[in-house]
Amino acid sequence: MIRILVRDRQGNDRTVEAEPGLSLMEAIRENGLDELIALCGGCCSCATCHVYVRSPDLGALPPLSGDENDLLESSDHRQSASRLSCQLTLSAELDGLAVEIAPED
Repeated sequence: MIRILVRDRQGNDRTVEAEPGLSLMEAIRENGLDELIALCGGCCSCATCHVYVRSPDLGALPPLSGDENDLLESSDHRQSASRLSCQLTLSAELDGLAVEIAPED
């Protein structure tokens, strides 16, 4: 199991567990954090699964795709650590990842 620390929009931290191979978005939603809307269901077409990566080592993450970058550009809340959680596949390297659900656009 992969363990992820998720901070919700109210500032509450919660550890969620998920199987490797799931997207971070799926892991968050399957653990009952419904404020991550994820309207497109993980198709990288809406940016409603926007998170901030709080872990210090961003190098463990795959690079942004062009589509992900374009969608994040449309967010008023983009930061240097912004990612779309649907684009991050969980693996052993991401065990212990810490993220914060970004404000809704």
